Amino acid sequence: MGELTQFQPVPGVIDLAWGHPDPTLLPVQELRAAAERAMDRYGPEMLAYGNPAGPPPLISFICDRLSQTDGRAPTPAQVVITSGASQGLDLAAAFLLDPGDTVLIDVPTYHLAMRILRDHPIQVVGVPSDAGGIVPDDLARIVAQLRQRQQRPRLLYTIPTFHNPTGRVMPDERRAELLAFAAREELLIVEDDTYRELSYDGPSPASLWALGTSSSVIRLGSFAKSVAPGLRVGYITADAAVVARMVAGGLLDSGGGTTHFAATVLAEYAAAGDYANQVERFRTAYRTQRDRLMESLAEHMPESVSWSVPAGGYFVWVQLPNGMSAETLLPVASAKGMEFLPAHVFFLDQNEAPDALRLAFSMHPPDALAEAGARLASAITGTTRPA
Repeated sequence: MGELTQFQPVPGVIDLAWGHPDPTLLPVQELRAAAERAMDRYGPEMLAYGNPAGPPPLISFICDRLSQTDGRAPTPAQVVITSGASQGLDLAAAFLLDPGDTVLIDVPTYHLAMRILRDHPIQVVGVPSDAGGIVPDDLARIVAQLRQRQQRPRLLYTIPTFHNPTGRVMPDERRAELLAFAAREELLIVEDDTYRELSYDGPSPASLWALGTSSSVIRLGSFAKSVAPGLRVGYITADAAVVARMVAGGLLDSGGGTTHFAATVLAEYAAAGDYANQVERFRTAYRTQRDRLMESLAEHMPESVSWSVPAGGYFVWVQLPNGMSAETLLPVASAKGMEFLPAHVFFLDQNEAPDALRLAFSMHPPDALAEAGARLASAITGTTRPA
């Protein structure tokens, strides 16, 4: 019989490979109370087939919340509740792509998004990125090459805010440039906005969805990072016609939505003010955890190593000394009691991956992160030391 949860800790190992929340921060008591209130309020309706678009109270909350945290609020007709952002991406691919279409992704990118896209009969092509995100000139070049080969670039998947794995934020000027290019080329952008709420140094920038038009961008949102991943509740904001197609599709219509019970509990939880409180709880804790890891890297790393300082999200991107392979380093670090994800995981072509790795600071307390940084530095120093 399998384990109940995806991640299982190994005694003595500080595992920074997993982008999971700190379990001690999850709102167990608040969600239990919200479930009881929701059952009292809705009774058997909680256990029936739900609205295919999702519970109206939760959709209303999403519209209200985005009016505060983003540059433009959606209307209820522009929102559909999904079983996490992963299902949102899968729905976008299922409803908006034809077999043989080409999807562009900025590399490196979220490794499981690549797996979801590859489940469909499409072509996936990587576009280089830099510290500001996807490189516009490279995007234009690759789109032109695809069109010359009679291929159909239809969709671009990107994470412009608190990127996974690099932690970067796309600047406003590049957001505008990307939107203008996509409009000219009739390229639909799928924006993964999962980390919007986890900003540590000021407000998050306006989303591509808010800056563009409803017909040019589909935004994937999630409560996995702002409340709890086990709820499996996310959402899409998109053009009302696209939302209507998804809602009328077999998956959502036949099941009456995919997360009716959990989404209704979440709506009750949010109505009590618990959502806003939990977001602040995460922000406060994760800011401290990020800072402690930054301090440890600065204290222990050799000068040949550099790293990102993320303004939000979960992740730190570490650039290793020239010629040092993250795959070679990983068993050395494991022997010292820490884990990470090597850069090649986030590339379509693993041979294009730089000498780099990703650290996730979200799951561990500050002291453990400080020790993990020291152990990683020790592994790097030991690997580079002359024989």
